[in-house]
Amino acid sequence: MAQNLRTITIVEDDLALGANYREAFEREGYAVTLHASREAALSAMANGLPDLVIIDVNLGSDVEGGFELCRSLRSQSDTLPIIFLTARDSEFDAISGLRLGADDYLTKDITLPHLLARVAALFRRQQVLQSQHEQTPSKLQRGALTIDENSFSVDWNAQRVDLTLTEYWLVYALARHPGHVKNRQQLMDAANTVLDDNTITSHIKRIRKKFVALDADFDEIETVYGMGYRWRAG
Repeated sequence: MAQNLRTITIVEDDLALGANYREAFEREGYAVTLHASREAALSAMANGLPDLVIIDVNLGSDVEGGFELCRSLRSQSDTLPIIFLTARDSEFDAISGLRLGADDYLTKDITLPHLLARVAALFRRQQVLQSQHEQTPSKLQRGALTIDENSFSVDWNAQRVDLTLTEYWLVYALARHPGHVKNRQQLMDAANTVLDDNTITSHIKRIRKKFVALDADFDEIETVYGMGYRWRAG
């Protein structure tokens, strides 16, 4: 039975705090490993990635270690769920983490039940992905945009857009009904996770940047101020 456990890697230089997190997740039935440094974590994950990674930004004297670790992991996998859990609570740091491809950015004042709920939401999303893989392949076409619902890939003008899981679901939610405004709650429901306004804004900015890197004229995602976002109709 143990082989079916969801695996979580926690990278936290405060080992006592990390042990508390590990024990909380283990009580929920997860298999958890704990590392105190970027180097130890990368070494342990060299031969295989866990189902989810939780990273502190400051890792001892390696003050940007968490960011560098996220960059390394994202280069290995576009779909690995990555959460920052850190004492660094500035908007600049949060945006930096999300731009590197993290699925969530949380501060350490979060309660354990809330943290467990955020992780459970990401795993529920993985279950949706797995169940949809078993269904008949389907593609969504919106002009130059192609979304392959079976492989969870997005192409723009026949070029692959490398999106994280969160970014994929946000694009899918917007493009599925062009011209329809999606508010924060609807986007959270689509991504099957909990996101605040700033986090959604950061994800949308990052998504736009990825499309613009392929097409400088890309302007399909519109901001409807005070309401949300929509994929341009027609």
